[in-house]
This record gives sequence, structure tokens and C-alpha cells, in this order.
Amino acid sequence: MTRLQYRCADLYQKLRILKFRFLSDCKNVVGHPNIRQPVHFVGKGTIRFNGHVTLGWYPSAYFFSGYIYLEARSPQSFIHIEEGVCINNNAVLVSDGAGISIGRGSMLGTHCEVIDSDFHDLHPDRRVNGVAKTGPVVIGDNVLIGSNVKILKGVRIEKNAVIGTGAVVTRSVPENAVAFGNPARSGFGLASEPLVPEQPQPGIQR
Repeated sequence: MTRLQYRCADLYQKLRILKFRFLSDCKNVVGHPNIRQPVHFVGKGTIRFNGHVTLGWYPSAYFFSGYIYLEARSPQSFIHIEEGVCINNNAVLVSDGAGISIGRGSMLGTHCEVIDSDFHDLHPDRRVNGVAKTGPVVIGDNVLIGSNVKILKGVRIEKNAVIGTGAVVTRSVPENAVAFGNPARSGFGLASEPLVPEQPQPGIQR
């Protein structure tokens, strides 16, 4: 960007952030995240940021055209986001009771969606007035989640796991695992040692 482009883009984004702040109705937002893309805070529950959290990223797709949506729908709902988390553009997190927790240093890609409820009873006769099933979503420390990933109720993703782009996660993922597909399955573990063999030092017998 030129200096003029940067100044215009910065002003434009600040105005967009102010618009969504005005439209937000969640009264229980705790903490001070670094808001780079507009964020719509909605609901009667609690949205808590513990430490430095980044919402939105540039350069990345949808930075100027979309917004991040965080909703703690009911009074007992909560979204807890820990230190060092980075949530990319247009992500959606919706809690309707059971709660969503994201551990330290985790990263969520663009258009990532995390929900802790079915929001409707799945029985045909109770879809309007029935009680939806819920389950807490726990994302551990240092988890990498690709773009367009959907994480459904009751899922626990352990530390250091990687979720491939476009995955639909319906079951828990162990630590250091890579999960991908629809529905997502753990395919293999991450390498715990360097992939390049260590070179012997001169004069040292192996």
C-alpha cells in the first residue's frame, strides 16, 4: 500500500469497527482484545479475553468486507479465549449454554465456525419447541485450525493438534494429531523430532 492507501484503509476500517461496536448488544465482554476486523458481540452470556488476543488479520481474505461474529446467546453461555489466540477474518463462535474455550496460542482460520449446540431439537415433532442438545467445545493450547473448518458441540481438541482446511469436526481430536475430512478423522501424528536427519560431526564416530 502507498501511504495514502494505508491512511484511507485505516480510517475505513476504524469506521467499520465503530459501526459493529455500536450494533453489539453483549454487556458482558471482559478483556481488551486487539480488534483488527469488525467484531459483532451478541448475547446475554459472557465473552472473556484473557490476555492479548487478536481478532482479524491483514493481509488476509475478507479483511475489508466481512466481520467476526461472537455470540454467547443465553445468560449461562460463555466464550473464553486465552492469551496469544489469533482468530482470522469472518470467524463465527456461538455458545448456547455449554460453553466454548480456546487455549493459549491457538489459531483459527478464515470462515472458521465453532458451535456448542444443535440449536434445535432434531426430532421432527419437536424442532420448534423442543430442547436442543448441547456440549462444551474445548480447544487446547497451540492448536492450528484451517480455513472453513466447522467444529460442532461436545468436541475436545487437545494441544498441538492441526485441523485441515474444510474439515467438519464431530468428535474429539487427540494431542499432536492431524485431523481432516468430513466428518474429520485423525490421520496421523505430528513429527516430534526434526525431519532432516542430524548430520554427524567431523571426527565423531557413529
